Amino acid sequence: MSEIEYFYSTHSVFAYLGSARFMEIARAAGRNIVHRPIDLNQTVPAVGSLPFRKRSPKHVAYFFRREIDRWAEERGVPVMKGFPQYHHNDMAMCNGMIVAGVEQDVCMDQLAHAMLSAHWQDDADLADLDTLVRLAEGVDVDPGPLLSAALSESNQGAYRANTEEAIERSVFGSPTYFVDGDMFYGQDRLEMVERALRKPYAPEARV
Repeated sequence: MSEIEYFYSTHSVFAYLGSARFMEIARAAGRNIVHRPIDLNQTVPAVGSLPFRKRSPKHVAYFFRREIDRWAEERGVPVMKGFPQYHHNDMAMCNGMIVAGVEQDVCMDQLAHAMLSAHWQDDADLADLDTLVRLAEGVDVDPGPLLSAALSESNQGAYRANTEEAIERSVFGSPTYFVDGDMFYGQDRLEMVERALRKPYAPEARV
């Protein structure tokens, strides 16, 4: 089966807003999702963007509140009021769980969605071990092997490699999708992803 590459972080609000729709599109197209968790603290500055906490209050108010509210309504997904209190915790373990699942050939679609949903609906702490166990068990994924590997040097090396590859391929943030090498940044491009799966866009014009 053909694939769609999915670069994201498990605490990304825009990945959450598009998650259910993305998985629906992938299923309808008969494509596997290749989960590529990345460290946004590395990728965002590398492409010349300001980290979230350094952006202006007006920018934050528009892109990280008004846009969230509108897209939540558009996609029909619930979002908690305010901002998750654990959002700036270290995401190495939860992202590492997804990397481990990929390495162990476990389908990560539902666990990734569960993490995103729990963080943005229920203010879940994705750096908390018990929370991650609960989320995995809730989607019938055995958390033991994933958590055992999540913070291992080899697994974190794979996580770093994802991040380095994202930077090399000019990934601007989360989520970013690649359809047969064609990059689509942001969940607001999902309808274009859907179209590209039916009919690829013309190659990029060179100047």
